[in-house]
This record gives sequence, C-alpha cells and structure tokens, in this order.
Amino acid sequence: MIFITEGDSASGSITQSRDPNTQAVFSLKGKPANIIKSKSAIYSNEELSLLQAALNIEDGVDGLRYNNIIIATDADVDGMHIRLLLMAFFLKYFPDVVRTGHVYVLQTPLFRVRNKQKTVYCYSEEEKLQAIKSLGKKPEITRFKGLGEISPKEFKGFIGKNIRLEPVVLDAKSNIDAVIEYYMGKNTPQRQNFIMENLREEIDNFSEES
Repeated sequence: MIFITEGDSASGSITQSRDPNTQAVFSLKGKPANIIKSKSAIYSNEELSLLQAALNIEDGVDGLRYNNIIIATDADVDGMHIRLLLMAFFLKYFPDVVRTGHVYVLQTPLFRVRNKQKTVYCYSEEEKLQAIKSLGKKPEITRFKGLGEISPKEFKGFIGKNIRLEPVVLDAKSNIDAVIEYYMGKNTPQRQNFIMENLREEIDNFSEES
C-alpha cells in the first residue's frame, strides 16, 4: 500500500511507524492543484505528475504498483480539501483505479481519552462521550488536530492489522463528470445556493437540539 500524505509532519509519523516492506509514503508539499479542466495540467504540476508516475497509472490500471492507494489527510478543513482534490484527480482521470477498488481514505482517531489505567482512541464525538463515561472521574482528553500530532508509536497501531480504511466507491450509474464539475468546477451560483441552503438547515437543526 501507499499512503498519500500532506506535509512533512504527517509523513514523518507514518514513515517512522510503517512497515517498509509493504507500506510506501508519498508526501505532498501542500494542496495539489485543481486540474479537472485538463489532463494535460497534470504534467505541468510537479506533485501530481510525480504521483501519477509513482503509481504507474498513466497507461491504465494494469501497471498499478500498489494494491491499496490510501489518502491520509488531517481531520480539518484543509485536510478535507486536499482529500477532495485527490479524489477528484482519481475520479476524473483514472476512474478505473477507483472502480477496481484500489483507492481508500485512512480513518485515524480524532480523540484520545485516558486515565492511569486505560487509553481509548475515539473516531467520533459519540465514541469520545462513551469513553468519558466508561473511564469516569475526568479523564485526560486529547484532540488530534493533525496526523503529525499522533506519535509514531501510536500511529503504528492505526496502520497495522487494525487499520481502518474507507473505500472510495464509484457507482456504475454515476455521471462522474457532472458531479465533479458541480462540486469542483468554477464557483457557480447553483453551488453557492446549495451550500447556503444546507448550512441554514444545519444551523436550524442545531438550534432545535440545543
């Protein structure tokens, strides 16, 4: 497998904790370019050109060097943006890599909840609340803002036999070009309206629950 990470910090933790015999790391220097308008733009973008070469997918999926391509980004706004840009890169120009089940998103814990006897890693707010309840008496709570904040010793447990991977799935009936154009194309008024309407809905729901 190969982990596509963002920055030296995240890459450092994964590199120190990986199995070098089966796990490679490709480190992005920052946000990759949004190149959905033209495949030729890949060749003018150093990082995406190198990624394409590292995976050996320019001529199709048959020469793919890694069975599992794992997007490993921080659990924040920037990390999510990088994740979307990489997914668009694969879905737009190399959909067969996705269709054949080779692309995944790495799930890492958002919280560490511990006391002197036990440590619990939590992948959601709900799991955190359950851990607090089970440990009791105000346990120590750490919020992992980025992959680089997870120590290599801890990271080893998250990319080993208990690794959590979410597959990127492409439905055979999906009009992927239309979907990518809508979400990753020019900032259309339709998309702005969609975001604003759903944002209002989330705020309304939050207010009702509060």
